[in-house]
Amino acid sequence: MTPTTPLLSAEGLKVTFPGRRGDAPARAVDGVDLDIRPGEIVALVGESGCGKTTLARSLLGLVPPTSGRVTFDGQPLDHTSRALKAYRKRVQLVLQDPSGSLNPRHTVYDAVAEGLRIHGYAGDERAAVAGALSRAGLRPPERFFLRYPHELSGGQRQRVVIAGALVLEPELVVADEPVASLDASVRGEILALLLRLRDELGLSALVVTHDLGLAWNIADRVAVMYLGRIVETGEVEQILTAPRHPYTRALLSVLPEAGTEPVVLTGEPPDPSRVPSGCRFHARCQVLASGEAERAGVAEACRTEELPVLADGGRTQVACHWATATAAAHS
Repeated sequence: MTPTTPLLSAEGLKVTFPGRRGDAPARAVDGVDLDIRPGEIVALVGESGCGKTTLARSLLGLVPPTSGRVTFDGQPLDHTSRALKAYRKRVQLVLQDPSGSLNPRHTVYDAVAEGLRIHGYAGDERAAVAGALSRAGLRPPERFFLRYPHELSGGQRQRVVIAGALVLEPELVVADEPVASLDASVRGEILALLLRLRDELGLSALVVTHDLGLAWNIADRVAVMYLGRIVETGEVEQILTAPRHPYTRALLSVLPEAGTEPVVLTGEPPDPSRVPSGCRFHARCQVLASGEAERAGVAEACRTEELPVLADGGRTQVACHWATATAAAHS
């Protein structure tokens, strides 16, 4: 059974960026509660521009929050240089594009050893690098030591990036679109690797993605993000087999296995410096446009009444006037 005490937690997290030429500040992350428990994989899902990468960077300490707080292992995150260095030994980032995150002039050995050198590792460096490459599925590891990134396949490069994160033996990894740049045949291998690392090492992970299909294959829980807020969260089977928020339904409808007509959302996500009144999704909501919200008696609330921040307690939750009214009518 998954432990209930979070390893990493965001509480009321907000990140705003100054507006240009006197414009209103951009509310990139606008009130988020999110927990990741030991040995748990959480998928953070949403369109480009919804704030998920900014949220991930704030959880890593790369972007200080405007308000709210991040805690790790029960302790508030300290943004001093010394504290962040110690924190990043325990929480590692795996980037989307392995070609961009690997120095083309460094061998595989140097790329993986870099973290050890930064943190002043006093043990056997060669053994640590070999162990990390082996855990990442590059065996025998010595065969890869003197290779350069251009000599590897895309999947092998991503495994080197993962080995660079594993070499410090972190407790949690934040993987930002970890398979987006890979061929379909390789994607499954990398996802299987992340699952195996969770099972063998007890590794926790936050996987940032726009792809709900990926979430289905890897995550224990899903948090769906729209315009700086989590709008639906819960166990992966519950969210992906019985989605309640219209935005989640729209994201799911475009998957090949959905078996339903794709929902084409109108327009682009709103500017985070001009968050709409009421439900922040209402201007693009297919339920409101179809008249279903009117029949449920919540159309005016959708346009005018803001929804509260979802408090992450591991429960299935949704921030939607229509979904709440529909559930109440059927209870």
